[in-house]
Order: sequence, then structure tokens, then C-alpha cells
Amino acid sequence: MPAAYQNLYIEQGTSFSTTITLDDVYGDIYDLTGYTANSQIRKSYYSSNATAAFLAIVNANTGTVSLSMSTPTTANIAAGRYVYDTIIKTPSGDATRILEGVVDVSPSVTR
Repeated sequence: MPAAYQNLYIEQGTSFSTTITLDDVYGDIYDLTGYTANSQIRKSYYSSNATAAFLAIVNANTGTVSLSMSTPTTANIAAGRYVYDTIIKTPSGDATRILEGVVDVSPSVTR
């Protein structure tokens, strides 16, 4: 399954969350029992260090992966454009990238 592409918009200094639903061509949800997920933001594809990481929670019953970031985490990300992806791993360790794209972080005025 090729990764879907979706751009994200994060407002600096606010909480962020989004949910990814995994289903097949028939609309049946994927059984994600035992799966884990990881998702990071980097300044570029070639950056050696992640700028930030999403808290990625897999819900096996609904076939979803929830990504979130707390207010303190987004407050520490400099405004600008970044890249991200989300990878799920099976219980045996096989990895699949399910989502990727650009993250725009808008600056905050209120502190």
C-alpha cells in the first residue's frame, strides 16, 4: 500500500491532533492488533535529527492512528515549513509508511 499524502497545518503554541483511518478498497477497516506507530517532523528529508515527534496511538478496533502534539511541544517548534511521515509496524516488525507530507507551522503572537 503506497503512503497517502496530506499536508498538515500546526499553529505554534497550541495543541494539535488528527486521526488517520486505514481501510481497504472495500471500506473494511484494517485490523491493527499489535501494531505500533511512529511519526516525526524534520526540517528536510535529509535532516539527521527530528524537530519534533507526534504522539502516535494505534486503535486496533477502529483501524485508526491518532497523531497529537501538546501545546509545549508546538511552542518549541520554530515557525516554518517541515516534512513528516507516519510509519506503522506489525507485531513481527515489518514497517509500512502510511502517510507523508508537508507541515506548515504558523507563528504565534500571544505568549
